[in-house]
Order: sequence, then structure tokens, then C-alpha cells
Amino acid sequence: MGKLKVLLVMGFLCAAPACSPRQFLTRRLAAELIVNSDAFKATQRFWLRTGTVSNKDYISPEYLVLQRRGWLTGSSASCPAEVGPPPCWEVALTPLGVDAFRSLVQGKAAESGYFSVPAAKRQLAAVTGISKNDEMAQVEFQWRWVPLNEVGSAVYAGGVLYESTVAFRRYDDGWRLMEGAMPKTYQDLDDALKNSQSAQ
Repeated sequence: MGKLKVLLVMGFLCAAPACSPRQFLTRRLAAELIVNSDAFKATQRFWLRTGTVSNKDYISPEYLVLQRRGWLTGSSASCPAEVGPPPCWEVALTPLGVDAFRSLVQGKAAESGYFSVPAAKRQLAAVTGISKNDEMAQVEFQWRWVPLNEVGSAVYAGGVLYESTVAFRRYDDGWRLMEGAMPKTYQDLDDALKNSQSAQ
């Protein structure tokens, strides 16, 4: 009878909030919090400008990829006052480019000459390490882009792994992922994703 009481008391204590699974920052919990965060789930959009663009835009890696695919063409143009410095280019979608973007662009957006299309989403590959210091922790993780369509496949390489580090903080109800402004020692998830390094 005494053993039964001890087991019941232990079961009650572990069912209490103090034994919440969020009290222990494991790789599994860190992965769950990262994957379910708004910053990580946000769809990456690709912005395209047609019409007169600066040379800086025209020779950017994204525009060069679209040119190699035969989706974009450009001819030399004079620079308007708001675009520069010279040289400038008159950029247009080719018939192949129109086919690639047609189903991704809503209504009059394409006519505006500056529009965005959903291109990729993030996929967590692994949580690779956790470093804890009292009530704060840093979690290292790897992730990759998963293209959503033909444009995403062209612009975002799906096989490249990125490494990021994000801050976590322990509260009374357990560990939370930091998604706002942080002390300089720690970075939130937005900064972690922006500052990612290739893992290869």
C-alpha cells in the first residue's frame, strides 16, 4: 500500500505544471517551437521588377538566373531620374517567362511592373546543438529552402543547407523561442534566418 501511495504522489507531481515538457529544453521541443513560429513558417516571396531597371538589379543573381532560363530579356535604355546610376535596362518577360509567372500573379499585379510571387518555404533539417546559460539558451539548427513552384526552383536552391542560431528563454511556463528584440548576445529567429550561413 505504501508503494502505491508513493507512485500516486509521484504521478501527481509529474502531472503538475512544474513537470511540464516545456520545462526541459530538448532538441525535440526546440525543433517544434522553431517549426511552428511565424517567422519560420513565412513564405518567401520573390519580387520582380520589369520596365526600366538599374544595372545593379539587372545583373543580380536572381535576374541572371531568370535570363539563363529564358524568362527575362533586357535591352539598353536611358535611366529615368528615379533609377540609376547608368547603365539602365528595359526588362521584359519573354513568352516563356509569361508562362512561368502567369499562374502565380494575381490580376493587375503583372501590369504594374513590380510584383511578387510565392517562391519557397523553409524546412527544418535538424537541431544540431543547445547551449544553456541559466534562463537563456542558444539553439543551433540547420534548414533548407523548399521551392513551391518553377520560379522558386530557379531562384532558391533546394539542396543547400543553412546553419542558424536562435535564442530561447525560460519563463515560469517553460521555454519560449525569442521572436522579438533581444540583447546583443542573442538573436531572434528573424535575425537567425537572415544571418544563416551555408552548412556545406
